[in-house]
Amino acid sequence: MGVYHEIDRRFAVEARGSNLRTELIGGATTYMTLAYIVFVQPVVLSAAGMDFGAVLMATCLGSAVACFLMAFLANYPIALAPGMGQNFYFALTVVVGMGVAWQTALAAVFVAGVLFVVLSLAGIRRQVIDSLPSSLMNAIGCGIGLMISLVGLEWSGIIVAKPGTYVGLGSLSSPPVLLALFGLAVTSALLVRRVPGAILMGILATTIVGLLAGLIHCEGVASAPPSIEPTLLKLDLRGLWSLDMLSVVAVFLFLDVFDTIGTLVGVAPEAGLIKDGKIDISTNALLADAGGTVVGALLGTSTITSYVESAAGIQSGARTGIAAVVTGLLLLITPFFSPLVTMVGGGIAVSETLKLYPVTAPALIIVGVMMMKPSVKINWSDPSEAIPAFLTIVMMPLTVSITDGIAFGLISYSALSVVGGTAGKVPWPLHLCAILLGLRYVFAG
Repeated sequence: MGVYHEIDRRFAVEARGSNLRTELIGGATTYMTLAYIVFVQPVVLSAAGMDFGAVLMATCLGSAVACFLMAFLANYPIALAPGMGQNFYFALTVVVGMGVAWQTALAAVFVAGVLFVVLSLAGIRRQVIDSLPSSLMNAIGCGIGLMISLVGLEWSGIIVAKPGTYVGLGSLSSPPVLLALFGLAVTSALLVRRVPGAILMGILATTIVGLLAGLIHCEGVASAPPSIEPTLLKLDLRGLWSLDMLSVVAVFLFLDVFDTIGTLVGVAPEAGLIKDGKIDISTNALLADAGGTVVGALLGTSTITSYVESAAGIQSGARTGIAAVVTGLLLLITPFFSPLVTMVGGGIAVSETLKLYPVTAPALIIVGVMMMKPSVKINWSDPSEAIPAFLTIVMMPLTVSITDGIAFGLISYSALSVVGGTAGKVPWPLHLCAILLGLRYVFAG
């Protein structure tokens, strides 16, 4: 009991309406929904010439450290890992497209992370968050939810690419799709019955059925972790002194700032981070996010940021940093049990170019459903509020980008306030962000 009381005192578990069991389930649930990055990240960065095994280790270690920072500095149930989008920018745009050495690209990520720390301490991001109107704040959460659901529908095979309309209904009789539909049905039923940990239980039930059906194969339990030496401390700061690389640093910083803001704002209502109608995100949470990027670059992986998949654990009831600690610990031991993680989150190859993830995809779809609740708080009768909110919501899933969704929302909100004669009532950081975001699209061509 003494240990439990000490944990409760440190993390304020009961004060936040939670308990240790719920936090453990929440942390494990978040881990199950973001475990895919452990395997996706090495594939993406190996395209830049980096060692697959070393990137795997850097991803697990860097993400775990970032989770611990979030837990002990901010006491938030939010996990961190390499951001999707930033990793493709790192590998395909900077290294392959611009011909920059991956060591220099890592240095750019490192410097962006350091600048991120400075901005967090200076309170600039706090001003950005406080300047967000409630309509956009609620819209960001809904947009993230739709984006997560779209990814889940695509990973399950329920939605597929179609000529002309871009997306369409997949083959519902395909075994992997049937497995995903089973997982979706089971998880939904458990939620309707108010079963604690319904999302995690749905993942486990789908895994068992997949094994029995022969769709999932267990190829061992444990293996020796790979070496991190090929990427550890290999960043090259000397290659940054050029106009092109300074712009690369700026893009890394920009993407990290707005992806982080979008994620924290999106999960804030369910995580209990709203006080007096404002998002109550501490500087320590911002520092944890920025510190994760710095540590990840030193170890050998691209930008580490707050993960929207944390919504899965939060929806399971997690409210404290204990959940982040659990996720971090699971990430630490992942390299030792990569065969098991591959079985659950590694996906099923249905062709030479297509892999589906029917075990974890249903959890993403359900999380999207749950994150739509803030839409009722948007004033849909006021066009100056409704149009920016709608653009924020719809652009995130259509572009699969949190940053682009926020950009369309901020730009349209600022522009419509000018048209409506209310620009003076809008906080200046919002106008500034809207201008910078607009210039990004102009110069992106």
